[in-house]
Parts: sequence; structure tokens; C-alpha cells
Amino acid sequence: MKNNQVYIRHILEAIEKIEKYVRNETYESFMKNDMALDAVIRELGIIGEAAYNVDEKFQEEHSQIPWGQMIGMRNRLVHEYFGVNIKVVWETCKNDLPQLRKFLEPLV
Repeated sequence: MKNNQVYIRHILEAIEKIEKYVRNETYESFMKNDMALDAVIRELGIIGEAAYNVDEKFQEEHSQIPWGQMIGMRNRLVHEYFGVNIKVVWETCKNDLPQLRKFLEPLV
């Protein structure tokens, strides 16, 4: 049986790392910072993979969490790597991840 809490902790750890990577960045500096961009993309992939491994029943019970969007982002980053939209990655980091953290923290 999958341990959903382990996957949620992985997501929260990835969010924490991403927040650290972009904390002192502007969009313009982020676009030019290959190491930060690569690190963020890696952590977004981890978020999507962990979300994919959360069992379906748990996802249904917590439908306010954008499971499908997390999984979809991971798939786009992995399978369409050369077509990654940096603006979408940036907006995800700055706008979506803080909200996601608020949804997930009470679950661990």
C-alpha cells in the first residue's frame, strides 16, 4: 500500500527547495540563471511524480488539491523539455506553490 504522507512530504520538501532557489530572483534573473532553472524544473518533476503516486482515493478525498495539474506539469517538463515555457514555470513557483503548500501542510 502506498504511503500518501511520504509523497506529500516529498512535495512539501520540493516546494521548500524551489522557494529557496527563487527567493532572491526576479523573472529576468531567473531566465538567465541556468542552475536555478534546472533545479526548479527538477523539483517540479519530483512534485508531479509524487502526486502521481498518491493513491486515487486519497486524491478524490482531497479534490481541492490540483493533482492533475501537478502531474501534467511534470509530464510537460519531462517530455517537452526543449519547449518548456519559463514564464509558466516562474508563475507556478511564485503563485501556485505557496497555495499548494497551504493545502498540503495540514495533511502531514
